[in-house]
Amino acid sequence: MTPHVRTAHTAELSTPTLRAIRGLLGLAEHDWDHTLGGLHTMVWDSDSGGDRLIAHGAVVQRRLIHAGRALRTGYVEALGVHPDHRGRGHGRTVTGVLERVIAAAYDLGALSARPGTAPYWQDRGWQPWQGRTWALTPMGIARTEEWDGTVHILPGPVPLDTTGELVCDWRDGDIW
Repeated sequence: MTPHVRTAHTAELSTPTLRAIRGLLGLAEHDWDHTLGGLHTMVWDSDSGGDRLIAHGAVVQRRLIHAGRALRTGYVEALGVHPDHRGRGHGRTVTGVLERVIAAAYDLGALSARPGTAPYWQDRGWQPWQGRTWALTPMGIARTEEWDGTVHILPGPVPLDTTGELVCDWRDGDIW
């Protein structure tokens, strides 16, 4: 297999590429919307009789509020690897590109780790957010207890107290 990596903004992706990403990930409508408008990193297998998408991840800009400061955050969305290609390092390849983007362009990185994936993120230097989480909703700031313990951050140049409170911007679907 000869994989090749491509990174592009949503605006640069063709309709067939967007369909391939959504097909690979099987995303619900709101989760799909969360990936749009960001920078996508994709791994393609060109030996499968044409290009086949085998891994994907995106980083989108969000605002997180911590200690009275709004932080420009690179938020990781839609990381996935085709089941036939898992265990070959494609997820690590995608994650590495996204982390370089975050380090170069954002105050910090953030994501909500799916159950069972926290060790992967922590091995890469991501830190679990230990404080309480909140969301800035249309009705005001609301507690998001169900997300406590799932949020991880990749520290950047801004000092953070990971035991403090963290507020995310509003969006439909999964808030974190």
